[in-house]
Amino acid sequence: MKIGLFTSGYQRNPLEHAFEDAKRFGYDYIELWGGRPHAYAPDLKSGDIHMVKRLIEQYEMPVRVYTPEHNAYPFNFMIGTEQMRRDAIDYLKLAMEMGKEMGAEFTLMSPAHAGYLTSEPEIWHRLIVSMRELTDYAEKIKHKIILEALTQMESNVCTTANDLARVFSQIESDYLAGMCDIVPPFVQHESMLAYFYKLQNKMQHLHIVDSDGTSDTHVIPGEGVLPLKEFMQELKHIGYTGTATIELVTAYINEPRLYARRAISNLKALMECV
Repeated sequence: MKIGLFTSGYQRNPLEHAFEDAKRFGYDYIELWGGRPHAYAPDLKSGDIHMVKRLIEQYEMPVRVYTPEHNAYPFNFMIGTEQMRRDAIDYLKLAMEMGKEMGAEFTLMSPAHAGYLTSEPEIWHRLIVSMRELTDYAEKIKHKIILEALTQMESNVCTTANDLARVFSQIESDYLAGMCDIVPPFVQHESMLAYFYKLQNKMQHLHIVDSDGTSDTHVIPGEGVLPLKEFMQELKHIGYTGTATIELVTAYINEPRLYARRAISNLKALMECV
């Protein structure tokens, strides 16, 4: 299993620090967060893609996953007017183009909140229309989308393994797959392992962190209440060999370099117990 460093927590540091640390600390790849000041898709298109490619080459550290920011201002394809949806879709198409250009295997998408007054049929229609258009574009440029379920604290759209499976039943494509951030199922009392059984070959990526058990906070592996050692044992049992990013977001933004080192050290120690 390949372990990745997520760059969101480095957004107050130069992006180069994330690549340097991934190399120093023994990560296998980068999951690149696409928000200013780092790797925002329009900025990449304007020339910053060359900086990212230089870092990949200099530190011999591939970007396996590109994760453009689109859960809040200004882009969220699940809320607002049709023009707002259109803007978000165009932005994500550009993100896929940039993800492919930097050599990423996936561009990651996670449908954000659709608004409190939006009905379930309206939510589902907008989700399927949007994901079908994005998947059609993924097929056109031959670059895969990974779809992520969020917690119910973050979204009212796609929050469970069943939701992901429902999307895949309506949009059949080799260029659309799924993943599990293990915090949402854990805090929602859903089975983390159910993702593997329900999604089967569509289950192609993980976000591995720990949890406080009550919120969507992402905690350093081994420092929360999630049964991570046993989860790693089950991953070995089922033969999972895909990617797994340690998704430290902003809880450790004051010292990302220190916590990125601790995070992979803790996770590797848990893996050695398997």
